[in-house]
Amino acid sequence: MPTSLPLQLDRHSRTPLSVQLSDAVRRLALDGTLAPGDRMPSTRALAAELEVSRATVETAWDQLRAEGWLEGRTGAGTWVAAGPEITVRRTPARAPSPPPPRDLVAMDAGTPWRPDAWPRSLDASWRRAWRNVADATAPRGYDDPRGLPALRVALAERIARTRGLDVDPDDVLVTSGTTQGLRHLLTALPATPVAVEDPGYRAAVAVVLASGRSVVDLPATAPVERLRGLSAVYVTPAHQHPLGHVMGADERVRLLAAAERDDVVVVEDDYDSEFRYDVAPVPALAAMAPDRVALLGTASKSVMPSLRLGWTVVPRRLRPAIDAFRALTHDTPPWGVQAAFASLLRDGYVDGVVRAARRTYAERAPRVVAALSPYAELAGPVAGMYATWLVDEPRAVRAQQATQEAGFRVNLLSTYCRSAPLSGLVVGFAGPNDDELERALDVIARALT
Repeated sequence: MPTSLPLQLDRHSRTPLSVQLSDAVRRLALDGTLAPGDRMPSTRALAAELEVSRATVETAWDQLRAEGWLEGRTGAGTWVAAGPEITVRRTPARAPSPPPPRDLVAMDAGTPWRPDAWPRSLDASWRRAWRNVADATAPRGYDDPRGLPALRVALAERIARTRGLDVDPDDVLVTSGTTQGLRHLLTALPATPVAVEDPGYRAAVAVVLASGRSVVDLPATAPVERLRGLSAVYVTPAHQHPLGHVMGADERVRLLAAAERDDVVVVEDDYDSEFRYDVAPVPALAAMAPDRVALLGTASKSVMPSLRLGWTVVPRRLRPAIDAFRALTHDTPPWGVQAAFASLLRDGYVDGVVRAARRTYAERAPRVVAALSPYAELAGPVAGMYATWLVDEPRAVRAQQATQEAGFRVNLLSTYCRSAPLSGLVVGFAGPNDDELERALDVIARALT
């Protein structure tokens, strides 16, 4: 039914007529048909033209006035609200976008062993953990800002057993991963620069920059001499990411001495310490100075990244500020994921996955070394789930492109560097299966030849 305005109502629609009317006027204002200052028909006149009740039009007008699209002027009727015009950018017609690229098999430093390859004996524990969540009663309000108490108890026991760090459950904060742990930690520190290893963890650099701080490059292969003017220093002492070095005893002592002298918090990313198979796991740096070092841990490498679960052990002097921030923002992992992971820890599921993965990585590492050592130089000891190779940038790029064409994703070492003049490949060997790994190594070797 046409009116003095280009309005049409569908009496067969389930949408109420008043809602149809308000939607139509809103669209007219958005596309410029109605401009600020235009006078609207009276409710009586428009109701007669549309053959609806006056109450229907009044309901629509009330809604539009509440949203700010219309305004009433005493004795002068209803007008399109004054103010800046809304410009709608219309997307021009274009050809359909191409199909997404095929999935590449991840061969990076962070993709762990595939769940479909885990021992079948662990399946029952996995299913039981999620059944327990389904049967449990969820909290009515927000959780403890530090994390589920039962999970913090289980994590404190595991950290003491595997990392040699005696912590109280109250010292453990459950996080959504390493980056959230770092982000929350920074809220308790001065807004001064943070040193990050170079080359180093790219996500840590992004978190520091997002906090409004600048990043100071800390050479990954040189001992730390001074940290003056910094609020924190971010390191990976158990297995330097991505070069693979272990921070030696003398380097650890010098780092902690500099941190104490310059009053800087050391942030220890303990991302894959469980996967040493050449030597026993290296003790956590935090065990040497728990009042100076914050320990970041994650389930992304031991179980799976999609759990989005981690933990942070912070110096006690920083805990009140971080607790207050988390209580204010409710920025904590979902209750169900925390409850399930507590069950997985209690049942020995996590220990079982780590043992099986360590055996797999220990078997694959020599194959990677044998395949690539004739063509490139190892940057450091092979441990965990990847090996880093030094090679000139043109050959590294050629190898990366060749693997991508073959269906694999391998990262360039240069993408982890900010000022370090290094080039090469970071070759992860946890993500692919055995056949895929053999194919990828063959492609890399031929590209480097």
